[in-house]
Amino acid sequence: MPPNPLAQKDIDYHLHSYTDARAHQQEGPLIIERGDGVFVIDDQGNRYLEAMAGLWSTALGFSEQRLVNAAHRQLQTLPFYHTFSHKSHPASIALAEKLIDLAPVPMSKVYFTNSGSEANDVLVKLVWYRNNAIGQPLRKKFISRQGAYHGVTGLSASLTGLASVHQGFDLPLPGFLHVSTPHFYRHGLPGETEEQFADRMADELEALINREGAHTIAAFVAEPLMGAGGVIVPPATYWQKIQRVCRRHAVLIIADEVICGFGRTGKLFGCETFGIVPDAMVLSKQLSSSYQPIAAVLINDILYQGIADQSHALGALGTGFTGSGHPVATAVALENVRIIESDRLVEHAARMGTLLHEGLAPLKAHPLVGEVRGCGLIAGVELVADKANKAPFESVGKMGKWFTAQAHANGLIVRPIGDTIALCPPLIITENEITLLLERFTLTLEQTYARLNR
Repeated sequence: MPPNPLAQKDIDYHLHSYTDARAHQQEGPLIIERGDGVFVIDDQGNRYLEAMAGLWSTALGFSEQRLVNAAHRQLQTLPFYHTFSHKSHPASIALAEKLIDLAPVPMSKVYFTNSGSEANDVLVKLVWYRNNAIGQPLRKKFISRQGAYHGVTGLSASLTGLASVHQGFDLPLPGFLHVSTPHFYRHGLPGETEEQFADRMADELEALINREGAHTIAAFVAEPLMGAGGVIVPPATYWQKIQRVCRRHAVLIIADEVICGFGRTGKLFGCETFGIVPDAMVLSKQLSSSYQPIAAVLINDILYQGIADQSHALGALGTGFTGSGHPVATAVALENVRIIESDRLVEHAARMGTLLHEGLAPLKAHPLVGEVRGCGLIAGVELVADKANKAPFESVGKMGKWFTAQAHANGLIVRPIGDTIALCPPLIITENEITLLLERFTLTLEQTYARLNR
C-alpha cells in the first residue's frame, strides 16, 4: 500500500464516479425479512452479518426463541396492564427488583419508560422536581457533551450534542449546556498526554460551572463510552477527574447506559468499566435486546427522597406513560437479563471483544485509517484523508457512506458516523463470526482504497 495520502481532488472524483450497482441500491430501503443469530436476511434472500446489533441493541441476536416464548407466555397471561394509581403486575415488579440487584452502585427505585429518549426526558423532569422539593429551585441546568447522544424528544434532544438533532427544531432548549467531546485523538494538543487532556476537560467543566453558578447546575449527563457520537473512549483518568468536579459542586452524575449497559464494554455496565459512581442510570436497548420497546431509569435514595416528599406534598407524581412497565416488555426484558447471566454473555463479550480489537489493530497501519478505538464488543474505525496530520475528508461523511454501501454489498452491515465506521455486533457472536466480520471489513477497506487509487 503506497504511504502517500490521496489528493482531495482524486478522492472527490472517485467518490463521485463510483457506480457499484448493489452498493448504490442501499441508498433505497433495505427490506429485512428474517433474522438468524447474528445474521439478517433481506427480501431478495441476501444474508448479512449484522455488525451493529440493529441499533447497538440486539444482545441476543435476531432469533432467540427464549425471548419469543417469554412474550408468548405473558401475552397469554396478562397482555397489558398499567402501573398508575398504585397498581402493578408481577413482571414489572420482578424486573425492577432484578435491576436494583444488578446495579453497580446502590440504587433505590426504578421508573420504566418505552425508550431511552423518554427515559432521559423523564429523568430531567424528576431532577427538576426533586430540586424544587429540597429548596433548590435554581438548580435546573444540565451539562452534557458535544457529540453526545441522549435521545430525540425535546428534553433529551437538548441533552444530545449533535447538530443534526438540533437543526430546524429550535434546540437545544435554554438551560442545556455542552462541554467538549473527550476525544484525545481529535482534540489533544501537540505534546499533551491523555492525563493532561483529561485535566483540561475537567478544568473546562469546572469553568463552566463557575461561570453559570454552581447553584444553578443540576446534573452532568454522559455516556460512559460515547456511542452514536463516534465510539469515543474516554481518555485515561477522565472519569475520575470529571466526578471530582461534580462532587465538589454538588452536581448530580447521570450515566446514560443505553448503549453501554448489559455487557457491551466487557463489564455488565459501562460504569464498572470506567469507575463511575452515578446518582442515576438510564438503561434501554440491550435491556430487552430490543425484542420489546422498554427503558428504565434507576435513581439512588438521594434523588428518591426528594421526589417522594414532593409527590406527598402535591398529592401525585404527575408523569407516566400508558406503556410504562408494560407486562410483555418487562417479561421479555427479565428473560433477556436472565439469559445474559445464565449464558455468561458478559464474559463471552469480553473474550470476543479482545478478538475483535486484536483483529482490527493491524488496520491502524492502513493509509485510510486514522484511529481504531473502542472496548469490549464496540469499536470505531476512523477514516482520514491524510494519515500523517489526521486531516478529515473535505466532505465529511461521504467516505463513510460509500464504505458502508460497499460493506453491505459484501454482506456486512456497519454504520457510518461521519467517516468513522462503527461496529457493535450482538453479544452472542462466535469466534468464527468475528473472523468473518474482520474478513469482510478488511475486504471492504481494501476495495475502497483500490477504487480511490485506480
